[in-house]
Parts: sequence; structure tokens; C-alpha cells
Amino acid sequence: MREELNELLPISAYILIALFLIIKAIVITKQKEAKIIERLGKFQSIRHAGLSLIIPFIDRVAYTQDLRINELSVDIETITRDKVTVNITVAVQFYIKNAADSIMNSAYELSNFRQQIRSYVFDEIRAEVPKKELDQVFENKEDIEKAVKTGLSGAIEQYGFIIQNALVVDIDPDPNVKDAMNRINAATRDKIAAEEEGEAAKIRKVKAAEAEAESKRLQGQGIADQRNAIIKGFEESISAFGKNTDIDQKEIMNFVILTQYYDTMREMAKDNPNVIFMPHSPDGQGFTSQMMAAELAAEQLRKNK
Repeated sequence: MREELNELLPISAYILIALFLIIKAIVITKQKEAKIIERLGKFQSIRHAGLSLIIPFIDRVAYTQDLRINELSVDIETITRDKVTVNITVAVQFYIKNAADSIMNSAYELSNFRQQIRSYVFDEIRAEVPKKELDQVFENKEDIEKAVKTGLSGAIEQYGFIIQNALVVDIDPDPNVKDAMNRINAATRDKIAAEEEGEAAKIRKVKAAEAEAESKRLQGQGIADQRNAIIKGFEESISAFGKNTDIDQKEIMNFVILTQYYDTMREMAKDNPNVIFMPHSPDGQGFTSQMMAAELAAEQLRKNK
């Protein structure tokens, strides 16, 4: 029994060693990845998605390159042309070109590609932003994005990296400057609102004045028509009495004026029932005599003509 065990142990050891070597020889590469294989420290090949084999202990996976689109956020503090300090955040979207030379260059040419991309972005931003005032930085951020992408692409694509976008995602001025800008915007909006309110008030006043003028014109026209009608009525009444009776003009005028007097009192009481009339006669102040004299004088003037 012991002899059988002694014979099985070497076999088991060989099997374990073989399994270990097989495992070490298998390389599994995920989708959108590339593995760089080195043989004794020298570039040997690139393995793409799937299963592949290498020589254990001689070959090794030196680098695993991600071929997907990656994003690197870069925060930069710089100054504008009008001497305003701003913090700008740039999101750089990049990927490695799926070609053997590009994959190899991305692994061997740059020791720390993320830091080097940051350095290029810093350089481009600090060259572009100081040319613009703060308002222009906000209004023309597409120009900054274009400058960063163009400059970064020219510097980094030779190493196998493709710059897809360089997006200015945040522009944050100094807090004091931001408060000042907000106050300026608020003052501007208040000014516009005041101008609009003033214009509206002006229009309302003009329209009200026009309406009042038209109302007074119509009111004056009505009063004039009313007076003409009253005068015409007086003339007709006097003529009627004079033709058909032997009553003299003085008595006719007294009758007409008395009639108008009571009509006036009735109209006053109709609109305000609380009117108090002190005891008096229509001729108490010589009103009737004065009106009659005026009418007779007017009639005499018409006859003389």
C-alpha cells in the first residue's frame, strides 16, 4: 500500500505542475481591452479580446490598455484679461486608437499619460483664457474648448491617444466677483423693469388724459346743445304766449322762469334726497327781474337789427 502511494505522489505532483503551467499560459482579454505581452522584458505581441496562450515565466502581460472612451477632469486656476481669477474645469474625453502601433506607443512612450494630459490642458487654458475678458470667457467657451482640443490633439495623438472632446464644464470666478456680477445683473433688470413700468404709466396717463379730454368735449357739446335747446324753448314759449293771448312779455318771462326754477329744484332733489332748501321766493334776490331784463334786452336787440 505504501509503495502504491509512493508511486502516485509523483504523478499527482506532475499533474499539479501541469495544471499550474496551463493556468499561467492562458491569457483572457476582455472586450475593448488590449494586453501587451513581453518576452523576457521585450515587446513580443498584442493580444485582443478572447483567449490566447503565452509561455509561462518567459512571457508576461506587461500592460492592459483600456480601449474605451475615458474621461479626465482637470481643474485649472487662471486669470482673465480684466484681471479676474477664475477656476475652470475641463473634462477631456480620450481613447486609445485600436492599432498595434498606437497601443504600443501609449504604453511605452508616456510614463504617466494622465498627468501629461493635465499638463497640456494647463498650458492651453493658461494661453487662451488670459486673451479674453470674463464675460467673453462665459460667452465664447466654445473657442476655449476648440483651442484645448486642437492643441492637445496635436501634442498627444502621436502617442496613440485620440482626443474626442475637451469640454469646459465649469467656470467659477472669485466669489466677490460673482457677487458683483449678480448685483450688476440685478440692477440692470431693475432698471429695465422701472423703464417698462414708467412707459406703462405714461401710456395709462396719456390714454386717461385723452379719454378725459374726449369726455369733456362731449360734455361741453352736450351742455351747449342743452343751452341751445333751453333758449329755443324760451323763444318758442314767449312767441306762443304773445301770439295767442294778451299777456305782456314780463308776465310770460315770470312764468317761464318760475317753471325753470321748480324744474331745477326737482332735479336737485332727484339725485340727492337730503337737499335742504331754505325758505325763499324765486324773486327773493331779484333773480327773476334780472333774467327778465336780460331776455327783454336781447329781444329788443334782435328787433333793432
